Parts: sequence; structure tokens; C-alpha cells
Amino acid sequence: MIKAIFFDIDGTLVNDHGKALESTKKGIALAQEKGILCGVATGRGPVQLSQQIDALNFDFFVTYNGQLVYTQEETIHAAHFSDETLNRILSFSDRYHRQIMFGSRRSLDGSSLMRFGQNKWAKRIVRYLPKYFPTTLVKNLISRFSIHRKEQRYRELEIVKEPIYQCVLLSPTSETQTLKEQLPDYHITRSNPYTVDIIPQSGSKLIGIQKCVEYFGFTLDEVLAFGDSWNDLEMLSGVGFGVPMGNAESEVKAIAKYVTQTNAKDGIYQAMKYYKII
Repeated sequence: MIKAIFFDIDGTLVNDHGKALESTKKGIALAQEKGILCGVATGRGPVQLSQQIDALNFDFFVTYNGQLVYTQEETIHAAHFSDETLNRILSFSDRYHRQIMFGSRRSLDGSSLMRFGQNKWAKRIVRYLPKYFPTTLVKNLISRFSIHRKEQRYRELEIVKEPIYQCVLLSPTSETQTLKEQLPDYHITRSNPYTVDIIPQSGSKLIGIQKCVEYFGFTLDEVLAFGDSWNDLEMLSGVGFGVPMGNAESEVKAIAKYVTQTNAKDGIYQAMKYYKII
């Protein structure tokens, strides 16, 4: 019996225009009427959620790839970087002049280029970039010629004095393995071809979901989860019912017994009907 549903956001809960479909809103409302808890499991942080989830009345929030889990009333789980591990990330970004963002509970700050990338207009532009877009070349040019290039520039930020739950690094897919070798004490995951999320080694969306289900008193076998990208693989494999969207990466679809329609074609609603939730 399904007692809770977790939704990834980008490419899953919302369509390509960043909005939840009416069928998705209807399905969530009908599930909650049956007493099924609903919430997000996302790589995004709290400061980004209000503009992403169309004021949906969720019961819980698994954010920063499982590092910060909470309800509207209470924090369930909070696992930030230790001072030592954050210092290593700061040293890495300074040494290699990397574009990086830092996520705290209250804000997201860091690279000015990446802050622009969070702008809704920039996100629309990204959707039209070809698959052969030279991400590695662009990253190298930015690192070499950035007007903000200077030593210890991130250490001056006020945000790094706060608990940091996740860092987002500008990074092409071709260097994912190299990063794992350079940063072996961290969990590195990816939700798009342009950036990686860096979280503490023991963290993941699945760990955040586990903390959530323990809090509410049920098990992972009673969880339905939706996702579309690489950072959803562990989550979809670890819960009782893991459903990739029709627009999911091929590696994500490959692990599932059932794949629903896309995020633009009522995929969430159709899966809820398939599992007889609605």
C-alpha cells in the first residue's frame, strides 16, 4: 500500500515551462484526500521552491538532494558540510578558478554567472541549447578569462559563514569521473549536463526520504517516487515504487518496470491511475 509520494521537480513535477500541469495538481489533491502524504525530493534548496511548485500544499520537503528535510512546522533532518570539508571545496574552487554556488537554508550565492543561470529567462535559453553544445570549452574559457578571477573570492561571501548543505559546480558531463577522483570525500551527483551537485559523502535523496519515512512511521516499500535524471537513480531504485518520466534519461528508464508518460503529457496523473491511487 502506498502511503507517501515523492516528486522530483525539474523535468518531473513541472513541465518545460516550470509549471505543474492541472492534471498533476488534481492527482496530488486526490491522493491527499485519501490520506497519502505528498512532497518533493529535489536537488533544489528551500529558497528556490516557492517559484517552482505552484503553491501546492505539500506535506514535506526533501531538499538539497536529501541534506535538508522538513515540514512546514518542523525540521526532520539537517546535514550540512563540516567546516573542514567546506574548506576543502573552497580551496578546490580557488585553486582551479571554478564557478560554484553555495546553498544554505536561507539563500543561494556564489558565482555571478551561475546566479544568472537561475534566472527564468536563462533557463528558457538553456532548453534550446543543442546536445552538442561545447560545455567543456565554455567552462574552460570562463575559468581562464573570468573578470572575477581572484584568489579566495568565495571565502569573502557571507553565505559561507552559514551551514552549507550543497554546492553546485559548473561542470560538463565529461569530467564527472575526474571530479569524483579529485573530490573523493564528497557525494557528487548530476541532474543536467552543465552542473554537478556536491553534498556530504553520506547524503542522497534516498537518505533524505528514509529520514522522512521514519519520521512519519512507514517504510520505503510504501513509497512511490517520480524522477527523470541521474540524481534520481538511487531514489527510484530504493523505494517500493520508482517511476521514471517518459522524458527521463535512458539510464533512469532502464532500472524501472514501469515508465510513465512525459512531464508535458500528464505523466504523473497517468502513473497515479496505473497504481490505482486515483
